Amino acid sequence: METLSCPRCGAEMVALSIGADAQAMQCPDGHGVFLARSDLGALVEAETDWHRNASQHTAPMPRITADMTAPPAGRVPARAWVETLFR
Repeated sequence: METLSCPRCGAEMVALSIGADAQAMQCPDGHGVFLARSDLGALVEAETDWHRNASQHTAPMPRITADMTAPPAGRVPARAWVETLFR
């Protein structure tokens, strides 16, 4: 992908590898992201696959007893696969 400049601030956008085979250009000052149409299609397909398989990884609810304590606070699970790329 050719180098691009941010339309808002004029800075040269930085190339990011996203997933296995997609690439995005991102403004270093956080003003936006540019994706080629083919890369956007690859991300949409990966997102669809992630949602299709997400429900298979859930554990059954445990039986609640009086001696149980709350588990330690963990990381908030991602709502979507794309969200995992920008953490």
